[in-house]
This record gives sequence, C-alpha cells and structure tokens, in this order.
Amino acid sequence: MGLLSILRKLKSAPDQEVRILLLGLDNAGKTTLLKQLASEDISHITPTQGFNIKSVQSQGFKLNVWDIGGQRKIRPYWRNYFENTDILIYVIDSADRKRFEETGQELAELLEEEKLSCVPVLIFANKQDLLTAAPASEIAEGLNLHTIRDRVWQIQSCSALTGEGIQDGMNWVCKNVSAKKK
Repeated sequence: MGLLSILRKLKSAPDQEVRILLLGLDNAGKTTLLKQLASEDISHITPTQGFNIKSVQSQGFKLNVWDIGGQRKIRPYWRNYFENTDILIYVIDSADRKRFEETGQELAELLEEEKLSCVPVLIFANKQDLLTAAPASEIAEGLNLHTIRDRVWQIQSCSALTGEGIQDGMNWVCKNVSAKKK
C-alpha cells in the first residue's frame, strides 16, 4: 500500500520522472500525508517552514513529491515550484470549516496559474477521521469543483493520520500521470 506499489504501477516507461506538487493551507496535513506515502513515522510532525521533498527511486522511476509550507507568508512563493509539475495535490482540512473560503480562494488562484494549466489536480479532503469533518461531496460543492473544465480532477476523502483513502487517491494520480506522459 505504499509508494513503491504506486511506482510499480507507473512502470510502463523506464526512467520516468514524476513531479508532484503538494499544496494546501497550513495545518491541512500535507507533511503527514507525505510521510504516510513514504511509510515514515508520523508521530512527530512540525509545521513546514519552507518545503520538504521526498524522492524515491524504484524500478526505473523517480517520484519527486514537493511539500511546500502553507502559511500565509509562504504562499506567494508557491509559484516558484510550478514549473514542470505533472500532478497537483491540494490538501484541505475537512474539519476546519472556518477556512473553507480561504482554501477555496487559494485553490482557485492555483487553477488560474499559467504554469499549472491542464495539470491534473487531486484534492484530498483530509482529516475524515474527525467527527466534525465535512464530507468530500460537501467540500466539492462548496468549492464549485464541478465548474473545472480545463483539466481532470478528483476529490478524495482521506485521513493522513490513519492512511485511509490515500491509496485510492494515489491510484488516481498514477492513472493520470500515465495518461499525461503518453
């Protein structure tokens, strides 16, 4: 269920490099998600000041996941990482309803960026393990995701803490990276 199984699914082209940009507001769970993907310990996560990169090589693949901090003062620097992005993963804290408008605005701005045009986007509706979490369908409706027409997109319920839903989202990523690379 880890990153290696995802990489094996992408095996269709040798030495294929995949660049994934992992964005979202601060405290959405991006770093926890990244550590889950890399099968690392998630018991001590600190807010990302800058960025984290996880690169994994396996069977001719190099998957680069860029986790960029989501604090308001860091967000203007996100654009420095847009170039050559194969997949955008946007993480939302489904339990933080007070920030839905803010996260929706940030996502809308990302989708308007020229360097990210046509880049497939996976929205992880994270923290589904919390009782106060909004379901992915409610988030999709609130963010008007159905109006996205210039790219493929998917919203996936998940819990970075338990790992639930992450594999389903990454299966979607693999399918869309393979389609984009052909």
